[in-house]
Amino acid sequence: MLGHHYTHSFLETAVASVNAGCNLELSYGLRNNVFMHIPQALAMGNITLQMLRDRVRPLFYTRMRLGEFDPPAMNPYSSLDLSVVQSPEHRNLSLEAAVKSFVLLKNVRGTLPLRAQDLSSQHLAVVGPFADNPRVLFGDYAPVPESQYIYTPRRGLEMLGGNVSFTAGCREPRCQQYSRAELVRVVGAADVVLVCLGTGVDVETEAKDRSDLSLPGHQLELLQDAVQ
Repeated sequence: MLGHHYTHSFLETAVASVNAGCNLELSYGLRNNVFMHIPQALAMGNITLQMLRDRVRPLFYTRMRLGEFDPPAMNPYSSLDLSVVQSPEHRNLSLEAAVKSFVLLKNVRGTLPLRAQDLSSQHLAVVGPFADNPRVLFGDYAPVPESQYIYTPRRGLEMLGGNVSFTAGCREPRCQQYSRAELVRVVGAADVVLVCLGTGVDVETEAKDRSDLSLPGHQLELLQDAVQ
């Protein structure tokens, strides 16, 4: 509200928020936050003790329903570890969810899907800053998975037995430095080319917006060179 000039101080923001029914502030990691001014607002009479109790009650009711105040032995999830989370059953479910979430916008000449039995006779080129960089494959608020469970496009295709060549063209999504000669060399000898482009949290995330929807840096140039 301060950024939009609806209020002019943390105290005023605290009063407006509580009066509007807001009972939770996302302020993790901040030394100073809006709701730290609630005691001052209460002392000044800007909010009442009954209103404060009404706002707090559903928070603790929800926490009790979630079992936050129960002994760990009563929590059925406290015994779960990575051996369960990364079990074959759960990994297969994640794979199924990923496959079913793909959106195919165009399929010229029925190029897709690539069939594993045909890959041994084809030369594949996997290019782009997202082709083999595990760090940039995960978005904002994503968990940090175990490295052995991360499959980049390059790694996945190599596991299918195909003859795969790779070049990033540019190291990071910002793509400030682009190696055209290397890309042309790799793409020129390929039967099938997969270009892996995007943004990632280096370019956009919460509180880090872009001014336009263009591909970052030289990524468009990389794509045009691969197509040509």
